[in-house]
Amino acid sequence: MKSVFRRLRGFLPRERIQRADVFAGLSGAVASVPDGMAAGALAGVSPVHGLYASMAGRVFGGSTTSTRLMVVTATSASALAAGSALAEVAPEQRSAALILLTLFAGCVMIAAAVLRLGRYTRFVSHSVMTGFLAGIAANIVFGQLAQLTGVSAGSSIALLKAVHVLTHPGEIDIPSLVVGLFALGLLLVSARTRWRLVGPLAALVFPTVLMAALGWDSVTRVSDVGAIPSGFPLPRIPDLAALTPSLLGGAAAVAVIVLVQGAGVAQAVPNRDGSPSDPNRDFAAQGVGNIAAALFRGMPVGGSLGQTALNTTAGAHTRWGAILSGAWLLGILVAFAPLVGKVPMPTLAAILIVAAAGALEPGGLSAIWSSGSTSRIALAATFLATLLLPVSAAVGIGVALSLILQLNREALDLRVVRLRVDNGHLVEVPAPVRLADHEIVILDVYGSLFYAGARTLQANLPDPTGTHGPVVILRLRGRTSASATFLAVVGDYVRRLENAGGALYLSGVDPRIRERWTDNLLDRQGVRVEFFPATPTIGESTLAAYAQARIRVHEPDT
Repeated sequence: MKSVFRRLRGFLPRERIQRADVFAGLSGAVASVPDGMAAGALAGVSPVHGLYASMAGRVFGGSTTSTRLMVVTATSASALAAGSALAEVAPEQRSAALILLTLFAGCVMIAAAVLRLGRYTRFVSHSVMTGFLAGIAANIVFGQLAQLTGVSAGSSIALLKAVHVLTHPGEIDIPSLVVGLFALGLLLVSARTRWRLVGPLAALVFPTVLMAALGWDSVTRVSDVGAIPSGFPLPRIPDLAALTPSLLGGAAAVAVIVLVQGAGVAQAVPNRDGSPSDPNRDFAAQGVGNIAAALFRGMPVGGSLGQTALNTTAGAHTRWGAILSGAWLLGILVAFAPLVGKVPMPTLAAILIVAAAGALEPGGLSAIWSSGSTSRIALAATFLATLLLPVSAAVGIGVALSLILQLNREALDLRVVRLRVDNGHLVEVPAPVRLADHEIVILDVYGSLFYAGARTLQANLPDPTGTHGPVVILRLRGRTSASATFLAVVGDYVRRLENAGGALYLSGVDPRIRERWTDNLLDRQGVRVEFFPATPTIGESTLAAYAQARIRVHEPDT
């Protein structure tokens, strides 16, 4: 038995629990009740799935994150993505499918950590991510208008749901609207006071009391959406019978959203001791949190910026703040499960609408819009895709658009300059368009030489046509790898120079490039080029190439 406890202790954080962590955990647990329930409602399932997910994600995910104050819990973005993936699933099968989706999303996250894909999160454009999050926020607002007003809108597209509500005012259920507006007012008023942290909880309790006191049976309750289990939740194996190819695609989309958002949390809330966050470890932690959430019948979870900020503001010093918030939440679930079913659904819609509206940052959107046409296109395209298409498709478009923008930027940001030798120094001047007879030209390149960048370089190299005996020295200092496209560009330019009786020298060459560009490889490509390896002294290899070029063209001393 002692060995079992010893092993269990090995999975717990090594930091000591501090009093501040205990109180921060309690604050987080209280705030997570309305947030977790709202996330379940957003995914189109019983809110209890959001509560179970918030509990399991905080305890199991928070135990292993490298970003110590990160709170792994149900988020609006992951809930909306999950709901989109389950749009075609029959209502009676949706809970089982959601749990299975959460399980596979966790497996994808752990696989991403094992493959060390954390470094690739930086390739997701800020404009694309902002457009996606703005689209998520707009979808939440539009999609929850029907819930707020008690209107039954059958469309799976949030914008069409909002249009249906606005064009069919006769279908509005007045008691539902009153309850929803009451909750909305409590949230807006409390946000301006010192009670803002308990505002969401008040928005659950007081409208529920009002509804019960007036006997408004037409208002949809949480228990009408799904049964609320009582007692201590126990883990169980998900039902694999609900597995479908579309479910796997939805799990991948959820994983992408969660991982990119988690990377954003790590940047926004760095460790207090200055230690760097490990994105791959955070990937794995969120994967563990999702697998645990699935076993406890929860929905997808991920690093939440809002809950992490609350954890920090409440005074948490270690990861125990997040873990204890999950433990406190478990106690709340066990003690108050019967009351959860009495909460009116319009109050959850009000909480989601306020949270979504607060997530929109007009200043950030304005800054991106003012950054140029490329940023505007990325922002608008991702926003519209998120608004009009399933979230999984919008994620795919966003990732593809980020890659296209990256390649386009690499191509556009490339600049070729000439370096003149002046008293043993290299002086930068504009690169010539054409070469002259027996001219020695040293070229340096700013920008990437991969793919499109290499082709941009090809278009900007000085033209040797019609000249005799020019020598071009291409400086490669600082580059540790070279693509096949760049090799093809070099080969083409060497042949053009040789046709003019000239030659190409490569200076500042890293040993790793020379190892890959073997003599046999160059011979097969028909490329003849002289290499001048990089040395610790900057410019030394380039000046050596220049001296060799002067001997070749028989240039007199000056």
